[in-house]
Formats: sequence, structure tokens, C-alpha cells
Amino acid sequence: MMHGSNMVKVRSQKWQKSRRLRLLEDGVTVWCESTKSSRKAKAQQTFSVTEVECVREGCQSEALRRLSGSVPENQCFTVVFRGARKSLDLLCPCEEEARHWVRGIRTLKERVANMTQKEKLDQYPLPPPPPPPPPPRGRADENDDGKMSYDEVKRLLQMINIDLNEQYARSLFKKADRSCDGRLDHVEIEEFCRELMRRPELDAVFRHYSGNGCVLSTAELRDFLGDQGEDASLIHAQSLIRTYELNDWAQNNQFMTQNGFTMYMLSQENDVFNPDHARVHQDMTRPLAHYFISSSHNTYLTKDQVTSASSAEPYIRALNQGCRCVELDCWDGDKGEPVIYHGHTLTSKVPFKEVIETIAQYAFKASPYPLILSLENHCTVEQQTVMARHLRTILGKRLLTKPLNDQTLKDLPSPEVRHTPLSRAFYSPPVPSSLLTPEPSSLGHTPLSPAVSSKLSPELSELVVYCRSVPFRGFQHSAQKPPDEMSSFNENDALKHIKDTGKLFVRHNSRQLSRIYPSGQRLQSSNYDPQDMWNGGCSMVALNFQTPGEQMDLNQGRFLPNGRCGYILKPSFLCSPTSNFNPEITGGGPGHIPTQLTIRIISAQQLPKINTDKPNSIVDPQVLVEIHGVAIDKSRDKTHRIDNNGFNPRWDSTLSFQLQVPELALVRFVVEDHDHKAKNDFVGQYTLPFTSLRTGYRHVHLLKADGSSLSPSTLFIHVKVSRKGVPIKTVSERMLLAKSEGKA
Repeated sequence: MMHGSNMVKVRSQKWQKSRRLRLLEDGVTVWCESTKSSRKAKAQQTFSVTEVECVREGCQSEALRRLSGSVPENQCFTVVFRGARKSLDLLCPCEEEARHWVRGIRTLKERVANMTQKEKLDQYPLPPPPPPPPPPRGRADENDDGKMSYDEVKRLLQMINIDLNEQYARSLFKKADRSCDGRLDHVEIEEFCRELMRRPELDAVFRHYSGNGCVLSTAELRDFLGDQGEDASLIHAQSLIRTYELNDWAQNNQFMTQNGFTMYMLSQENDVFNPDHARVHQDMTRPLAHYFISSSHNTYLTKDQVTSASSAEPYIRALNQGCRCVELDCWDGDKGEPVIYHGHTLTSKVPFKEVIETIAQYAFKASPYPLILSLENHCTVEQQTVMARHLRTILGKRLLTKPLNDQTLKDLPSPEVRHTPLSRAFYSPPVPSSLLTPEPSSLGHTPLSPAVSSKLSPELSELVVYCRSVPFRGFQHSAQKPPDEMSSFNENDALKHIKDTGKLFVRHNSRQLSRIYPSGQRLQSSNYDPQDMWNGGCSMVALNFQTPGEQMDLNQGRFLPNGRCGYILKPSFLCSPTSNFNPEITGGGPGHIPTQLTIRIISAQQLPKINTDKPNSIVDPQVLVEIHGVAIDKSRDKTHRIDNNGFNPRWDSTLSFQLQVPELALVRFVVEDHDHKAKNDFVGQYTLPFTSLRTGYRHVHLLKADGSSLSPSTLFIHVKVSRKGVPIKTVSERMLLAKSEGKA
């Protein structure tokens, strides 16, 4: 890979350009060389393996699929990036070369992800004292003269996940280069790193816990961890020193220096999001209706629902985000093959078979739990039969085609259907089931879609097992309705039920699945506020995943816990068919746990420029904290603005919120660039459930508008939670206290 390979970059049958790919000496950056020579073009021609979502072998992208048969499949691969960056489709000169690059990128990606900060730094000759000799390739000091150029230093910083804006990095380098020869020796490198990592607000925390102001002893580190509400054991404190302390003397003597403390505080381990919630930790044996289920609307669209392209790619992005309900609008196509698109509009068409093949490949990569296929069926009986054939042949044993047992259905199955003994007759463990839900009753839910034919193919109908779509006829006799009956509601109808008969809607949703979809008037594929629907216990709140914004931020935050598997267990008061919870009147009722949340916004780090057209433009940042929950809990507050400082603005501003139903609340941090003349510009955000919020000093790792990382931009905050004046350090402590009072 370092030697380089000549390849062909493919976008279509007509657009194919020669490129040379080469792995740079840092071992993480790939340069895709072309004839372009501008500075901006060169910047766009590189990518880091840390930016790669996955590598697909063969013709697995939309562009390469259309070339299938005309190009050797074993010589093709696709690099899929996180965020909005377009995938890179490549054709290699031979199979062996393609295999090398696929394996190489995957190996490097995994290696960097699993390395500690100490291991990353140990590859480079950083003083003092010097670490073990670096390997012959991939070292920072390329010419082995004991000094490092600016480019070498920059690669080192990239390796340890420290990213700086160019102007600031060069000014630091110039300041440290006392010899003025454009290279830093060991002493100058140490000065550069010390200045780079200087954080006065972190230093103040360090000094508060350090007896001598120079190092933290193991006991002092344990005191700090205890105040943070974390594991304050000796073993944990020692493991943190081994992981984050860069000074060998301090590590050997079980001390943590100021630099080591800074490295720890900046790490993901100190994130505001509870790391225990990064894995599946909830009970997954409850009926499906007891979960919020991550759901996508018009999944096939790339943008608006009038003129945009239909594609299989959005299914990949949605499934990789843990989405567990995707929508397929099916229409008759040419040559007897059904297609998917937004009917009677200018959106392009994608073959139904291609979408099912894509779903088959990506359905369970991000989540092992059932995927619901919501089919909006506009096809004739003949093409419905073709659909059924494709579903059976492509999805195979993963498709649920029969009830799990012969007993009368009292409740919907759980997400753990793959673990039941009877399920093994229909599936190939460990790959889980795929549920199918055609919903003819909800079709025509936009003015642009005609009513569906009442004739259904028997082959397709028999695939509907646990999600039988029926029109909603009211809440009469809800408790007697079969639990496998599912209804769809547009956003306006759902809101009316929540406001007028909220308690009845909650009870209905405790046994049956409700799918909410956007109004047909949202031609630009905008989204409604999903929080209102979650408050009413609706399981499948379908959003346009292709449209970034506050609503998708909330969706991402809602499904952040439980390993991002796409299933979140509802609070207990939303799971009982006799629940008295009313989302509009929550005072003193179920779920009512008055809680004080206090957040001190201390500082921010390395916020990007928003107006890139003006080189001298610097952000004037201010921070908003929003609470999204039941109506009485919805609120927001903000800090003052800081003029002309995006690198290290400091607010020390305390914001307080009173929560009544904390189990439904989401906390959203938003950074904006203040503008006197127009609306403030969005800089970054991060959203998480209140129940996943950690107390103490924490960093908030901001995200872009599309949900991808805005690294290295962070907020430094302090979080305090209390009830009746009693501070609570952990979520588990908070929930136990609530249960002891009979209010959980």
C-alpha cells in the first residue's frame, strides 16, 4: 500500500478516471493522486482510515452494480465513509491488488481503533525519556535526525487523534522552534506538546485534587473518580494511569501527571455519555410493543420526495445507524420487475430486487435484532408475486414466514425471537429474523400517491405474520384487539390522539405497534418533532433519515443507548395496558420524579470556522442546552456569547433545569455562531437521553449537522443531578431511589 497502486475511480459507465492510491508514511492516511494540482483539490484527495465506515468487496455499490458483468467483480471494492462524504468506487488492475487494499484498510482501521494513546505515542521518538525504537515504516521522524518537521509533527498529532486548525498549529510550531530551522528537537517538541495540551480549566481541576500540585497519587485519583460517580477502586485508578500516563517514571510509580490527566479527560472514556449504555444492556425479552423502534420513512430517497433520486444507498446508511424499520414504496416496473420510488413524481426508480439484495447484506451488521420491512404496495397481483419470490429467495431463512408457535397470541414476540427454540426451524442462528409488514391500509398517505389495489397476491399476503396492517377504528375494545394488528397514523392524527385522548393512546400502544409517518405536505422531506410521539408511547416514529436537523438529532440521541441496536425499552409507565400516564398531564402521575439538573458550561475546544469564504472569520460562539420531553419539561437556556474565539472560548456559565418526567427527557447541547444581523449559524450539537447523562466533569464530543463527528471540537462541562436537595452521582442510584419511593 505504501508503494502505491494504479486504479480506476468509477462513478458511472461514462465517468471513469485513472487514480493512484498510496498509503502515506503515517500509516493512516491514503492519498488518491490525480492530475488536479490545486491546494484545495489535494486536501480533498486524502482520507484517513479512521474516517472509513466500512469497505465493501466486489460490485456492492450502486455505481458498480450497474457495471456488473462488464467489469471483473473480484477486482472492485468500495470505500464507504462516515458522514456525508461520497463513497469511493475503485477498480484494481488485478484481484490480488484489490484484496491487498481491502484487507489493508480494514486491518489499519481496526488497529488504530484498538490502540491506546500510549501505544500510539510509543511509535514515535517523543521525549523524555525516549520510547522504544519505532518500526522502519510509519515513524514520525522520517530522516532519523532526532528532529521533526511541521509535517512530521502534524502526522504525529493525527495519529493520536489530536486535530488542529492549520493557523493555530503553525503558530504553536513557530513559537516552539527556538532554533528557527523549521525543525523541532526533543526539548522543542516537549515545549510544543506542553503548549498544545495546556488547558487552564483542566489544570484547576487537577490542582484541586493534587496534594502537591505536580502529580495525582492513586488515592487522589480515586477521590476524583468517586466525585465523578465512577468506579473508585484501586484497580480502576491504576488502569487509567497505565492507559493515559505518558511519562514512564510517573507510570512506574503509579502517579498521574498533569499531561496524563489531560489525556484522560479528553478521551472517550470521560465522555458525557454513559459507556455502560454503549452496549446492549436492556431487557430484550419483552414484547415488541414495549420498545421504541428506530424507523425510517421513504427510506429509498436521497433528498426531497418530488425530484430526488431513489437509491439502495440510503438503506445502507439507515441500517448502519441501527434503523429497524425501513420503508419500500413498490410499483409495477418494466419487464415484470417491480420498482421502488415515490409514485407519480419525478423521483427516479430503483429495482425492488436490488433493494432487497442490499437489505439482505446490511440488515444485521449494526444490530442483531429484527428488521421490519414496511411495504407500501401499489403493484398488480402479478408483480406482487414477483416481490414475494424475491423476498423468499434473497432473504431466505432469515425471513419470518410462520408464527413462532401454534398457541393463541397474547403478546407480540420479543426482539429476541432468534433465541426461542421454535425460531430455529425458520432461521439460521446467529442471524436473526426479519419481519415483514405490508401496510395497504396506510397507503395513499400523501396527495401524490393513489389508493392501492384491494387485490393482494396470496404469496405476498402469507408473509405477513406479526404486523398485520389494519385501519384504526378508535380505542373501543382496545384490550380485546389482537396484538398483531398494527395501525399507521400521519403526524397530525397522532398528535390529535395524544392531546385529546393521550391516556387511551398510551394504553393502546402498550400492546400494539403504531407507526407514525410525516404529513404528505412535507414535499422537501422535512421532519416533525418525534418527542411528542414518544411521549404517547408510539413505537415506530418514522422520520426522513436523509434530512438532517433537530428532529434527526433527537432520533439519533434517543437510539444512542442500548448498543445503538435500534430498540429502546420504553419506561414502565408506557408498557402497561392499564397505565394512567397522560403525556399532556404529568404532574404527580406515573413517571413523575421531580429532578434538578444543573449544567455548568465551562469551555469549548477547537470550534471550526463557519464562514470558510472569509479566511479571517472567527466564530462568536454561544452554547444552548435544550430539554426535550413531556410538555412541562420542554425548555432551553443559553450562555452569553464569546467574541472572536473558536479555539478555547470559556463561559463558566451555569444553567439549571427542573425535570418532572426524566425517563422521557433528552438533553441536547447546541453550539452556534452568534450573528447580530441574521439567524445564528449552527456549529455543532450532541444529544443524549437524560438517563445516559454522566455527572461530574465531562467532555461533550460534538457532531456535525449530518450526525458525523466534528472532531476535535468539544465542550467541557460539569453535570450535577439532585432530588429534593440530595445530589445523585449515577443513573442507577437515581433509579433505585425512585423505585424505593414507589414512583419508578
